[in-house]
Amino acid sequence: MRLALVPVALSIATLSAAIKEPVALDSGLISGVAGANAAVQVFRGIPYAAPPVGNLRWREPQPAMHWDAVRMADQFGAMCTQPAFRGAPNANPPKTSEDCLFLNVWTAASASDRRPVMVWIHPGGYQTGSGSTPGFDGEGLASKGVVLVTINYRLGVFGFFSHPELTKQSEHHASGNYALMDQVAALRWVQKNIAAFGGDPQRVTVFGDSAGSSSISNLIGSPLAKGLFQRAVGESGAWMGLSLTPARTLAEAEQAGSKIAETLHAQSLNELRAMPAEDVLKAGRAGGPVIDGWFLPEDVGTRFAEGKQNDVPLLAGSNKDEGTFFLQPTTAEKFMERSRTRFGDQADAFLKLYPAATDEEANASQLAAFRDELAFVMRVWARAQTKTGKARAFLYYFAHDPPAPAGASSRGGFGSGATHGAEAQYVFQNLLPPRAWTDVDHQVSDMLASYWVNFATNGDPNGKGLAAWPAFDDRKSDRPMVLGDQATVGPAPNGAQLAFFEAVYEKERRSEH
Repeated sequence: MRLALVPVALSIATLSAAIKEPVALDSGLISGVAGANAAVQVFRGIPYAAPPVGNLRWREPQPAMHWDAVRMADQFGAMCTQPAFRGAPNANPPKTSEDCLFLNVWTAASASDRRPVMVWIHPGGYQTGSGSTPGFDGEGLASKGVVLVTINYRLGVFGFFSHPELTKQSEHHASGNYALMDQVAALRWVQKNIAAFGGDPQRVTVFGDSAGSSSISNLIGSPLAKGLFQRAVGESGAWMGLSLTPARTLAEAEQAGSKIAETLHAQSLNELRAMPAEDVLKAGRAGGPVIDGWFLPEDVGTRFAEGKQNDVPLLAGSNKDEGTFFLQPTTAEKFMERSRTRFGDQADAFLKLYPAATDEEANASQLAAFRDELAFVMRVWARAQTKTGKARAFLYYFAHDPPAPAGASSRGGFGSGATHGAEAQYVFQNLLPPRAWTDVDHQVSDMLASYWVNFATNGDPNGKGLAAWPAFDDRKSDRPMVLGDQATVGPAPNGAQLAFFEAVYEKERRSEH
């Protein structure tokens, strides 16, 4: 039996693609194409900023150039420059380019509507990915009554390169965080243009997974993003990343950038900006967000602790088998050595919770520790977001196991289960081959999409036909909503594990100050 859809999840039969074309944007006229469901109109490859190439490499995004004729928005724009695509042997690699600041819109609204807007910020560790990945196709969510937007943003060394000369050149005395600036530019585009697609600029929800989720926590912490969105969804990632990792300072990021410049034998910024993108890409990885004193004025955790963040409702959580996406088999010796290196005088307490007497036990503990630490990271974010007393938070724990891909071992193992990012395909209702999806999978997808659309609509995931989801309260109701084959309020979290990671978190916060 399929779950009942919520009132805002409009039935497909009631939707009609009534957008009158061409659509007038602040930069020109565009025309889209019908989706697989004719009720949904799709606009692909819309420039939201000028190409960040040549002299605009490592600068704030500039306004998109105007065009005169009607622009056909029927093809995705290039993905941002990133490491080579590793698909099937005969796959055609997607086009990549520095000229990549495009977004895509799916809508089943008329221009007079004011439907909630959901803006997806894609995952990829700040190094890879795009808004045109098939799994992020927005047709399913648009059919449920939202206007769906996906975006590209600069990646890797193009998105987070810091250098003393760039800092000196900047009127803000900052460098790095160009990817986050791109995201803000895309959100400003949404504020200016989304009404033309039937969207409500006063009901914008940013949602993302992994690096996309981490980006969102930084947007909430940045004064530059204030007022650009009214709700946020974070799936497995916060300002700390996926674990309790201190943010990079500007000095640290500049030092890393100087090493990249040395590798490239560049004598000036002009030389760096003139180099082919492929050469720059090979020089090294740039890290993620930087506490640059401008976009991120101070450590984001400090801003949350002091109530300086943008006050918006938050829906956030993590997954049961997070670590299977990343971790490789280990040994007891290696696990204990890494634990002592990382935790120092707290290592004995860690190894008591996550023992490693045998290799088998070490592998189980490695996965459990990764899962629990990321769950704690998301709990810290939910807790911090509610501290002002204005915004509410809703915490989840995704526990439904997708079917294994065709040909995969039925015994599971690394990469299996409710792994990192597994919930996104359910939220988007894009249950794609080669997995053998079941009726239960489609029910779970209906459930997650309905919760997410409700939250985008009202700042609250609850609605008719769905299990009641209590708001997070660190003192009264701190149990997450477990999203498994069905939705149930989960058991109280394990106090010992929470206490350990709380102690690590507080120790790292003290060391930063």
